[in-house]
Amino acid sequence: MALLPQQITKSIEEFSKLPGIGPKSAERLTFHLLRSSKASPEALGTALLDLKRNLQYCATCQMVTTSEECEICRDSTRDRSTVLVVENPLDVVAFEKTSYKGLYHVLHGVLSPIDGMGPEQLKLKELMDRARAGGISEVILAMNPDIEGEATANYISSKLQGLVPTVTRLAHGLPMGADIEFADQGTLREALAGRRSL
Repeated sequence: MALLPQQITKSIEEFSKLPGIGPKSAERLTFHLLRSSKASPEALGTALLDLKRNLQYCATCQMVTTSEECEICRDSTRDRSTVLVVENPLDVVAFEKTSYKGLYHVLHGVLSPIDGMGPEQLKLKELMDRARAGGISEVILAMNPDIEGEATANYISSKLQGLVPTVTRLAHGLPMGADIEFADQGTLREALAGRRSL
């Protein structure tokens, strides 16, 4: 006999699929939406549908945007010869708070065979196409300093050999296991300033 209606168990199941949300958190979120007058399931549903329907990837850097090309790539004052490669869009947000004024490339993940993330699942082809097109003098690899990030940086570095003059990696001012999106501006600034060749 099921103690909870199917709608509740389905909501718990869907919340549990989100990163960082375990079964208990999923239950709390579901019941919060059910009983709260401030939290609107309709508004949440609309926002999620809008997220999936109206956003796309920038044709150049793969950042999320509502148009063909993102605001950063359209900005003619940016240094177009430098490309900072990051794991996800939140990393772009973090670096935009520093003094970096080049362009970006968003991979949307890192190599992680356990999670089914190989080179084909990342936006690597688009990065290689940009490198082959020319005009890039430096690619800065800004993956998180963890095992997957290091493996991804080494893989990209090997693929870029001969395509761009300089490939650098962020300095390890970031502690191992840290996420870029949670680092403070000073740490990110130091990591950029102390980047090294691979």
